[in-house]
Amino acid sequence: MEVLIFVFDVMSKEFLSDLEHYQSCLAALSDLSKNAKIFCLVHKMDLVPEQERETVFQQKKARILEGTKPEFKPRTECFKTSIWDETLYKAWSKIVSIMIFNSTQLEESLKQICHTLKADEVVLFEKSTFLVISHYDRVEHNDVHRFEKISNIIKQFKLSCIKTNYSFVNMVVKNEKFTAIIDEFTSSTYIMLISRDPHIE
Repeated sequence: MEVLIFVFDVMSKEFLSDLEHYQSCLAALSDLSKNAKIFCLVHKMDLVPEQERETVFQQKKARILEGTKPEFKPRTECFKTSIWDETLYKAWSKIVSIMIFNSTQLEESLKQICHTLKADEVVLFEKSTFLVISHYDRVEHNDVHRFEKISNIIKQFKLSCIKTNYSFVNMVVKNEKFTAIIDEFTSSTYIMLISRDPHIE
């Protein structure tokens, strides 16, 4: 799949120049990759006062889409991002999931695993970054940032393992409310199963 990921610095003093560079990339895509998907990250949003962030993002997004060739507009998506919160993780997870050709089939397979094992939720992570590739859940969750939190916990734990000359393979977290199992699934993915059944193994 052809993809362009273009990062705009929200604090850039030369936004028009950045936009021209973006448009030159689109011109190249017109010649070489007409079916490419385009992802624009409006980055460093943490430097914008919180009460102004959505307005500033919408203004930048409107200007980016105005400068996007008509044939690319339906396949262009903008994200507001920062390294200091969950937004960058969410953007990259969305990009990764869109780039997967068989995402619908993958989610259906996760659904079958979830129901077969009577789990509440199953999540597939990319192995090195722990970005969410796909997931299926049978119960609603109040915490919309849970994937980012889980990813950070696992990455910190993996670092701790490396410092003690151990390699991370799998993990089980269990208490009276739930059991979470994280294990290698394929050569490039980890799978996480969560169940409220205290007897699950």
